[in-house]
Amino acid sequence: MHLLFSVYLPLLPLQALRPSWSEPGPYVVIDNERVLVAAPDALTLGVRPGMRSGGVAAVAPEAIALERDLQREKSMLDAAVLALYRFTPDIALEPSFGLLLDVGPSLTLFNGAPALSRQVVAALSRLGLTVQLGVAPTAAGAWLLARRGRQKHGQYRARVLKTNTLIRELDRAPCTLLPAAQPHAEWLSGVGARDLGALRRLPRVGLIRRTSTQLADALDRAYGDVPELHRWLSVPETFAATIETCERVEHAEALMEGASRLILQMVGWLTVRQLAVSAFTVQMLHERGRAAIAPTPLTIMLADPAWEEAHLLRLLKERLAKIELTASVIGLRLEANHVQPMAPPNLTLFPEPGGSPSDMLRLMELLTARLGSDRVLAPMFEDDHRPEVYNRWTPATLKPPAIAAIEEPPDRPFWLFKQPIRLILRNDRPFYGSPLTLIRGPERIEGGWWDDGTAARDYYVAQGTDAACFWIYQERTGDMQWYLHGLFA
Repeated sequence: MHLLFSVYLPLLPLQALRPSWSEPGPYVVIDNERVLVAAPDALTLGVRPGMRSGGVAAVAPEAIALERDLQREKSMLDAAVLALYRFTPDIALEPSFGLLLDVGPSLTLFNGAPALSRQVVAALSRLGLTVQLGVAPTAAGAWLLARRGRQKHGQYRARVLKTNTLIRELDRAPCTLLPAAQPHAEWLSGVGARDLGALRRLPRVGLIRRTSTQLADALDRAYGDVPELHRWLSVPETFAATIETCERVEHAEALMEGASRLILQMVGWLTVRQLAVSAFTVQMLHERGRAAIAPTPLTIMLADPAWEEAHLLRLLKERLAKIELTASVIGLRLEANHVQPMAPPNLTLFPEPGGSPSDMLRLMELLTARLGSDRVLAPMFEDDHRPEVYNRWTPATLKPPAIAAIEEPPDRPFWLFKQPIRLILRNDRPFYGSPLTLIRGPERIEGGWWDDGTAARDYYVAQGTDAACFWIYQERTGDMQWYLHGLFA
């Protein structure tokens, strides 16, 4: 099914200047001495788009005028595109603050057009954007439905799935919705063409002679009479996004709202590129200029690469709760440091009763974020012959290095002492609670000459009179002293 979503962002210039978490007010955005966009509070006071700035001062003296910032608009539009990549890889820019999404192949995945519409609106609302959504089989038709919006009592529909329904809805839409028709609005009103249906019934030759070919072409594209060509946006090779806070933030936990918007964008980028992130960094930006302070980095390492938004947000929330800011924060920057191809889904019929290995890794990541990497440890092996080096504890989220398998591993205990215990001799036999009898060995170990930790030992399995087994060794250099290194279970 070929279906296109048109996302119309009517207040994009205003929201690019005044983020959604700022206080509401009668704001207007001025472009070339005319009102480009007005907030609802300003519209209530009588301000209208297209009004001159002098007229704004006369009609609503309390209105707050802001100059248009194209760079901020582009940044917010880029953020919206990244967030929407989780739904489709085919996104194009539309005129007048619009985006076009080809969602036909995604309908089954997201449980149909109504469910997908709700998710698209929710994602953009989290970015602080006001959204009007149109859905139609043609791109121009979806864009017109989005600009017209949905009125009360079901008079207009903004989401249509069939061409016949689209034709009926467009026939009732006013002509002024088409930008190409706006310069000819007076003439069209004079001939009685107040809606697109009447405009379409006018003789084509006369319409082109009195107006332009652009108007006729736009009408044909909206109704699906001619094919449409789109230039889809390219996906960036790497991910990095920045967001500014509306005010100075003194507590790290208060950064979670802005950070969640960055995570939303990163998840969209990961999804469209079929990647999973294993490490990402959040840089907390401080003062600039003469009193500049270096950003505070927060790097989060994952034991298992992930792309799920809920999991990434949970880890970030735990880490932010442990940070004490040394300076106020005025912005955030998120970078995906290490990524790798997304793992294929688990195709087993029945889940494992104790949870999957990835569930265990997620638990270790959460505990590490909450308690610290130095308090959640796991045994790991080092490629070394010395037992005290071979066996060590490392952060649980680190992956163990590959160790060559040993065909017949020697008898070694599970428990090793942090420092070997020096044994006394009785009747020329090592003694630990009782005389020890050597039952297996020796296992000769020599190494450490490369790091000034030379070891030359002969290890034995020894047994006491109570049948307990011990792992002891004798130094082959110096005084040939005996030591207890480990206990067998």
